[in-house]
Amino acid sequence: MELFDTLAALADLAGPSGRVQRVADAAQALLGPYVDEVRQDRMHNLMGIRRCGRENAPMVLLDAHLDEVGFIVTGHDEGFLRFTTLGGVDARVMPGRELTLMTPTEGFGVVAVKPPHVLTAEEREKAQTMDELRIDVGLTQEEAQRRYPVGTTAVYREKLKRLLGTRVAGKALDDRACFVLLLRTMDILKDETLDVDLCVLGSNNEEPGGEGATIAAFQINPACAVAVDVTFATQPGVGKDEAFPLGCGGIIGVGPNMARWMTARMEETAKRENLPYAREIMSGNTGTNGWDIQVAREGIATQVYSIPLRNMHTPVEVIDLEDIEQGAQLLAAFLRNIGKEALGC
Repeated sequence: MELFDTLAALADLAGPSGRVQRVADAAQALLGPYVDEVRQDRMHNLMGIRRCGRENAPMVLLDAHLDEVGFIVTGHDEGFLRFTTLGGVDARVMPGRELTLMTPTEGFGVVAVKPPHVLTAEEREKAQTMDELRIDVGLTQEEAQRRYPVGTTAVYREKLKRLLGTRVAGKALDDRACFVLLLRTMDILKDETLDVDLCVLGSNNEEPGGEGATIAAFQINPACAVAVDVTFATQPGVGKDEAFPLGCGGIIGVGPNMARWMTARMEETAKRENLPYAREIMSGNTGTNGWDIQVAREGIATQVYSIPLRNMHTPVEVIDLEDIEQGAQLLAAFLRNIGKEALGC
């Protein structure tokens, strides 16, 4: 599997929360060769199941969400579009951004920004809020209302790009990089015999609240689950106590959202396989689908596993492809011979 090309095939698509069908369809085509059955539910959660052939084998759920942060049109202002966010976006990154508007012919707009020459002294001291921003689509009021009605969604207009070495930058790497990690895990295991059934979930609606994973976990009813997401990478202004360096391998979550036996097994596996990893203490809500999967049905043993990412929820998120590879190697090793422990959980 060529990681850059696979990631670009998913990350370059527009798929904000609630509008992931194009992404789910592309992900389904990539996942299909590794599973025995694959389908999408009413929320366009993607579920692919690989059977091990053993009667009453436990099911292990592997989750990474497919939705990205985005925007939705709320009104019109002299041909400009008023808008708000789908998921958490910092208004400071928005002025001057290019956006793709999700219409049948795919529109283009830019977020308007005042020239510095006309800013007042007070305006220079503060960032604009989201309700002060507008999308310029180059149309009259009447044309804008007709072509981009209220409810039109939008995403950052960026393509995946290579940086130096194994690092890449683009939009939607949260969390499509982690879905690629799951694909790579399945690729590693494709010729191996396992003692569990696997369900790979590409979930929807993680960014606004995790509803997709909640519903999917109820349907699948696994014995245990691993939620794979991104965490913060070190960068200027973000210290080592708050983040992890790119290229450090995977990050194993430790805390009440995680089943202790799963955390211990993952750490022991990393040590045995000589794979790099770090521990992230998560004392409460992890902000991932793991929080929602854990309380589905009567409760599901869950582990959160992460890879570091810079510039989260921007069009220039940065990851190291080597973290995807190392993470997939660890997850594949973690899944080998897990059946007895999964039955006991």
